[in-house]
Amino acid sequence: MNTKINILLIEDDKSISGFITTSLERNGYRVTSALNGKEGLSLAASLCPDVILLDLGLPDIDGCEILKQIRSWNSNIPIIILSARTKEQDKVSALDLGADDYLTKPFGTAELMARIRTSMRHRHPASPDRVYRALDLEINFEKRLIRLEGKEVHLTQIEYQLLTLLAENSGRVLTYSYLMNAIWGPYMDSNNQILRVNMANIRRKIEKNPAQPQYVFTEIGIGYRMLENENT
Repeated sequence: MNTKINILLIEDDKSISGFITTSLERNGYRVTSALNGKEGLSLAASLCPDVILLDLGLPDIDGCEILKQIRSWNSNIPIIILSARTKEQDKVSALDLGADDYLTKPFGTAELMARIRTSMRHRHPASPDRVYRALDLEINFEKRLIRLEGKEVHLTQIEYQLLTLLAENSGRVLTYSYLMNAIWGPYMDSNNQILRVNMANIRRKIEKNPAQPQYVFTEIGIGYRMLENENT
């Protein structure tokens, strides 16, 4: 039985499309490519791919519009943005519209493969008894227990909610607005100072050197990403 993962690549640059396709196929993926947005939307609907790689700068439809359209009828399929746009706001907008990740061109093949693997692991919600484990940090979601180097770490309720949300989405960047909405609700002041204060407190409790974090990384101007779970 053929169990290859099906990837839809929506990229208008033929040379880039060819390079990505070759790299993915060498790693065991099946790839279908589209050179414009209209074709990409049609293939996304008809093929039901496992992952979509989407360029933002397409000749006919802006990638963000494609992202919105796909998310209007499918909220689960992983979508990874591949773009030459480097502005923080472009990344934030794409992530807030429902992209799972954002890679800025040029990027390495190994990094792309890692992002695809991460997105696939997040297709389904984590089971309640799953454990996050990375380096010396362990989070048992069922027991609501956090240990660092075998010793229990005590967090406030808000700190715990933030850390476990990041751990459940480890390897993915979560935007400031996503975290604010998830923890404090949609009517919270958009000023993210309260988020930064809580993240600083978390780092003081779990990081050996908060200025050089090992577990929770800042995507400047965008949000936070937690170290990939070794237990998946």
